[in-house]
Amino acid sequence: MPDGLSPADVGKEIAEQKKHTAAANSEHHRHDRWLSIVEALLLSLVAVLAASSGYAAAKWGTKSSVTLAEASTARTKANRADTEAIVTRTLDSASFNAWFTAFTAGNVRAERLAEKRMRPGYRPAFNAWLATDPAHDPTAPPGPAYMAQYVILHQAAAKASTHTPTPRSPRGSTAGATADKYVRATVFLAPVLFLVGISGHFRIRQARMALIGAGGLLLAFAVIQLLGLPGPPA
Repeated sequence: MPDGLSPADVGKEIAEQKKHTAAANSEHHRHDRWLSIVEALLLSLVAVLAASSGYAAAKWGTKSSVTLAEASTARTKANRADTEAIVTRTLDSASFNAWFTAFTAGNVRAERLAEKRMRPGYRPAFNAWLATDPAHDPTAPPGPAYMAQYVILHQAAAKASTHTPTPRSPRGSTAGATADKYVRATVFLAPVLFLVGISGHFRIRQARMALIGAGGLLLAFAVIQLLGLPGPPA
């Protein structure tokens, strides 16, 4: 019997080889298909997260700008009220000095003229001070400005604006910091798009899986950052 393979054995061996090759190719295509599905899911998730993060960053940025603008407006009003209070106090002092000069000189006509020129809001305090008989009572207050009736509305408004219970500036700064954190989380999503996007161009399966894994880790880190942030303001 001659040595070697017969044509039937050769044909059978070729058929077996083709069968194994087809099975290997089928397994390879199946893995590639699953990798493509994972890539598509990651890209879709990154797109949604990036859009929502950008929206939240814009909302918090707007909140910060509006709040800081309101704080600046309130501070400007308080400064203006404080300035007007200083001007009013100066006018009251000038009116009282004119009256006191006439009083010490014994000029009754000048006293009456000084009283008429006093600010209407100053007269109640002035009359209350006169009622204490300051000319003869050494325990009388030094002047009308020391009386309880002496009130400057602008000064009260300035104090109310300065000592507001919920200052807007810290809330505006907090909103700005939150917007920055959303932007930072969005920055971490950008490499995920890059890594997953280029993974499909690699024919080596291990390299492709490594890129997808690295992108998945960055995506998980970004998601953790986003979950720790407050939602966008209304």
